[in-house]
Amino acid sequence: MKIVKISLLSFTLAFMSFKVEPKISSAQSVKVMPSTLVWKTENIDLGEIPQNVPKEIVFEFKNTGLKAITITKVQPSCGCTAADYTKEAIAPGASGFIKATYNAANKGSFTKTVTVVTSDSDTQNLLMFKGTVI
Repeated sequence: MKIVKISLLSFTLAFMSFKVEPKISSAQSVKVMPSTLVWKTENIDLGEIPQNVPKEIVFEFKNTGLKAITITKVQPSCGCTAADYTKEAIAPGASGFIKATYNAANKGSFTKTVTVVTSDSDTQNLLMFKGTVI
């Protein structure tokens, strides 16, 4: 019986996988890459705007990375907003813009967004503007 127990223990240990995870000391740090586009602002409060008068909103940014970045997609949240943007590649240290033109057809408060995707990553930047149509 003792031989069977030892055999089963040996068999079990032979087929077990051991996972060894390296211990990260407090002196080591995990490198996190920050976004290379730094926005002047991502939220703009327009306050009160007149009805049926298009309002232009400009979001400015700077490329703080080491390589040129191209804006690959700009998508407003509704049909009442048109968007324009810097079409050429934005070199390191250079600035660019996203321009949204909002045509307020209905009175009342509103919150709209513009989604921006760049060649730097698949991460989306969400720009927001809000206000009240009078």
